[in-house]
Amino acid sequence: MSELYDIEKPVEKVILVGVATDNTEEVVALLKELEELAETAGAETVGTLIQNRERIHPGTYLGKGKLDELKEMIAEFGATGIICDDELSPAQLRNMEEILDTKIMDRTLIILDIFAQHASTRDGKIQVELAQLKYRSARLTGLGSSLSRLGGGIGTRGPGEKKLEMDRRLIKDRISHLSEELAGIRNNRETARKQRIQNRMPVAAIVGYTNAGKSTLLNTLTDAGVLEENKLFATLDPTTRCLSLPSKQEVLLTDTVGFIRKLPHHLIDAFRSTLEEAKYADIIIHVVDSSNPHMDAHITTVYDTLQQLGVEDKPIITLFNKQDLVEDAQTLRDFKATKTLCVSAKHGNGLPNLLETIEEILRSQKIYLEHLFSYTEAGKIAEIRKYGQLLKEEYQNDGIYVEAYIPHAVLGQLGL
Repeated sequence: MSELYDIEKPVEKVILVGVATDNTEEVVALLKELEELAETAGAETVGTLIQNRERIHPGTYLGKGKLDELKEMIAEFGATGIICDDELSPAQLRNMEEILDTKIMDRTLIILDIFAQHASTRDGKIQVELAQLKYRSARLTGLGSSLSRLGGGIGTRGPGEKKLEMDRRLIKDRISHLSEELAGIRNNRETARKQRIQNRMPVAAIVGYTNAGKSTLLNTLTDAGVLEENKLFATLDPTTRCLSLPSKQEVLLTDTVGFIRKLPHHLIDAFRSTLEEAKYADIIIHVVDSSNPHMDAHITTVYDTLQQLGVEDKPIITLFNKQDLVEDAQTLRDFKATKTLCVSAKHGNGLPNLLETIEEILRSQKIYLEHLFSYTEAGKIAEIRKYGQLLKEEYQNDGIYVEAYIPHAVLGQLGL
């Protein structure tokens, strides 16, 4: 009888590399984040290297001296790969590989790899594969012998795991096919949005930097059952759930893909239909990890990404989340927000205030109604309760007296 053995896949040992052209502290923070990305992708960081330069070297990313130093580090730590914090050009990729004789990766490749691991729906898989192919098609000439190096591990798995030796024509055909499928998905999303508008169901989009606690918030409020992990991009596919407010009015809560600094443009383009849930929402709920020392930079990234998506003039509720992890008193501000709240989504602290704030904002978007409905019009009360906020319902001899806040569109539907 033959025995079965568990063979563990070797963990990739990587050295993280960054270039500081201005602020060294910022690059240190970015490399710390890159380390988290590498860990999420399944790699172990064994060293880091930062070079201070006026600008990134156009041919080799680093200068000659630092490349020599990096070569020594590879031998010393037994590293199997290098991850650069910036997106590399084909020339940089090819030249660095020739000089260092090891696998070269960049931040974009790592993020694409993590997305490939976490995409579970057909929609998500198509979007990830499309982004992967666009990234690789621009680098076929730069990959050189690394095509054989990338035979396994980071950068080669997920829905985009095809033979990397595909020529440009095949990649172009595949991109064209996926783009058509994605166009169909976008049309379906657009139809769903129009249906929600017709149903007059308010929508609140949850946005935030990756790992800020968006999924935890959705789970706590709606028992959505979305995966919660202390990892970057733990969840990828968006989830929408119905939330019943204290006034019994219902709101749709939609989780979105987490934002991150240097988010690859391939992903913004591929996931535009998903990210644009925020563009069509009535309210933006911006979740911030207040325990993260780089919170301010994360807030800036979120607003920059929203601006890229054309999200403007929306009421924003900023939640300074993870208050249970904050040790020192902080001054928490977000001048772009309509309202700021301190919460702990994990423990539910501050969430009743969030529900009240959502109701206040929705109420400000409605008109006040005082009306006496005849008993034959009792069905209209259910419409008010569903789409508005019913403040008073009094049964009198000649009918039902109602005080409520309702959307303008419902007013016409009620025949008023």
